[in-house]
Amino acid sequence: MLIRAPQSVLLVVDIQERLAPAIHDSDAVVANTAWLLQVAAKVGVPIIATEQYPSGLGHTVPALRGLIPASGIAEKSHFSAVAEGNLFDLPGGERRQFIVSGTETHVCVLQTAMDLLAEGRQVFVVAEAVGSRKPSDKELALERLRSAGARIVSREMVAFEWLHRAGTDLFRSVSRDFIR
Repeated sequence: MLIRAPQSVLLVVDIQERLAPAIHDSDAVVANTAWLLQVAAKVGVPIIATEQYPSGLGHTVPALRGLIPASGIAEKSHFSAVAEGNLFDLPGGERRQFIVSGTETHVCVLQTAMDLLAEGRQVFVVAEAVGSRKPSDKELALERLRSAGARIVSREMVAFEWLHRAGTDLFRSVSRDFIR
């Protein structure tokens, strides 16, 4: 199955101010998520972000916060964003394909993705845009997610599938600004 822009939403899970510094290779996770956010905005894919216990972990990191619509940010206390009960009510939450980035891969990303799968949604986890404190936890989570039915993808796979074809003004714009 391919990712289709009109059917998908980008979900950014808990990339927060006090958690990000503890994440292995967090600069790459943030940079790859920012790239995805910009491409999503360019192709018209809705964006949702979650913040786990923001009074303790802070809000979404500043490098990403300005790229996310305020109406798409949800506070949560459950590890799974689905368990919180309001994810599907956010703009884009009704869509069937969830493109997932965030932290931590083995906790909130994993539990959210598993619950999305249980709800019958198609889940695509962007490998270079998720992270955990320990690389081994990330790898175990990606293996578990794959075996549960989530698709593990790269950011370029997402972008090219959103674009669907070459030769359009949108393709040329995204290619020029993000691919080259």
